[in-house]
Amino acid sequence: MAWLHGWAGLVLGWLLFAIAATGTASVFKAEISDWMRPELNARVDPVLALTAAIRQLEKKAGDAPAWYISAPDERTVSPIAAYESKTAPNGYVQEAMDPVTGRSDNIRDTLGGEFFYRFHFELELPYPWGRVLASAAAMVMLVTLISGIITHRRIFADFFTLRPGKGKRSWLDAHNVMGVLAMPFHLMITFTGILTLISLTLPWAGIANYGNDTEAFYNEFSPGFYSRPAAGRRAPLGDVAGMLNDARKRMGGRIGQISIVNPGDAGAVVTATRHDGDQLAYATGSVAYDGVTGTLLSSYTEARPAKKTYDVLYGLHMGRFAPKFSRWLYFLCSLALAGTIGTGMMLWSVSRAKDRKPGTAFVERLTTGAIGGMPLAMVAYFWANRLIPSAVAGRSDLEVRSFFMCWGAAILFGMLRPGRRGWSELMAVTAGAWLLLPALSAFTVGRGLLASPFHGNGLFVGFDLVAITLGAIALSIAIKAARSPAATVGRR
Repeated sequence: MAWLHGWAGLVLGWLLFAIAATGTASVFKAEISDWMRPELNARVDPVLALTAAIRQLEKKAGDAPAWYISAPDERTVSPIAAYESKTAPNGYVQEAMDPVTGRSDNIRDTLGGEFFYRFHFELELPYPWGRVLASAAAMVMLVTLISGIITHRRIFADFFTLRPGKGKRSWLDAHNVMGVLAMPFHLMITFTGILTLISLTLPWAGIANYGNDTEAFYNEFSPGFYSRPAAGRRAPLGDVAGMLNDARKRMGGRIGQISIVNPGDAGAVVTATRHDGDQLAYATGSVAYDGVTGTLLSSYTEARPAKKTYDVLYGLHMGRFAPKFSRWLYFLCSLALAGTIGTGMMLWSVSRAKDRKPGTAFVERLTTGAIGGMPLAMVAYFWANRLIPSAVAGRSDLEVRSFFMCWGAAILFGMLRPGRRGWSELMAVTAGAWLLLPALSAFTVGRGLLASPFHGNGLFVGFDLVAITLGAIALSIAIKAARSPAATVGRR
């Protein structure tokens, strides 16, 4: 079990750390998105915001086969629309829309927190390879966690043991404390992460029951989904606001998303899905209307025990139900998971400090660049958001490229510099980037801790405080690495 724990964690440790780090950021996906769109201020009723977005989509995307719009809520200001476009580089457009006017041309083009969320389980790779790789990594993580529990004979004592300044012993203590402290969360988030992609990685139950008839499978899996072909006759949308207000009453809660299929056609269908922010289960109800007449076509609330169990486990992983206190617990526990993986990778290198084999040196330096460079790449993404002019075409792609270019440069730097020296220098740069981010935000957009913190600026002040905290942690690591003596090789 000890052998399995060590090597299972090593093989995909760098990738697992990236998944855990971006998953930690995804806990505040909505807040990160609003921070990266500082032009947005107003909050209006979600139905009004959705209808304003629809009016603009009728003008600019009337030929799209469907529109998909996420409703604003207490965590995010603007509706987010997605639709197919022949002129878009990737074939589809995703954009934030002003909640009052519905326009998007005055809002900077950015993926916001959606990038971290997507990278967390797609790794910026083509479908389905990114998801398959992320799911395989999660399976390896589950094996690593279980084998780690088995090998810990003193698991409760390790919870209270942390001895700094003791070399390998300190790394082991840090690894144990962060691993044991949130172990139930680590197991839950890893298992439910596997479950979210189970139909892709373990499809044989569906194949055994439905063969190649995937349409029948998804119709029974989600019977609330209503679809029909386009009628081929032009017809304007009816009273969408009336449909959405009726949907809120029928579902007994807020609207989370809407879809309009065949817009501008007599066969248009408007579907509203219940908001899952006030329930543990993920999206358990939907209502569909005739897009022209407003006639109710279907209303469905999930009641099947097996599907409800799946929805609850899915909802546990997403954490959208969590109020502020629980959301911060999600964030801290996710941070502990990333720390457990990172300290485990460092422990592997420290345990072999006297081994001068090329493979050991390669792992040590790759760990420095890949793990030490991830927080630097994440803050580079935020710097790019503030520095790239709003009028630049394709600026959201430039932000994403900034992330990967910085991460790649950090990995290359880690390969060229000795371990402790590389850590110290890399963490010093990371600390400077995080600590200076509030000043950059105040200078470029006039919002945040250094601007006017008491005038509707709470989100930006909170973001700056988190940035300063992360910068302080990186600075302490840089100082500690610089002061620690280099490992010496003794003579037997």
